[in-house]
Amino acid sequence: MAKDPERPGLAAEAVRALARESGATEQQIRDIVFLIGFDRSSILREARLLAKDR
Repeated sequence: MAKDPERPGLAAEAVRALARESGATEQQIRDIVFLIGFDRSSILREARLLAKDR
């Protein structure tokens, strides 16, 4: 996936690490970052809520 200059993202390794830690998918992590930004604790909170509902 090419990065959109208007929509910066996390490095692939960071996305994988957050997905492993939270139980969410990598795509869910990317979607969360797009919606709420780069705050790690906020990303993990939202990702864990999504993972719990799976």
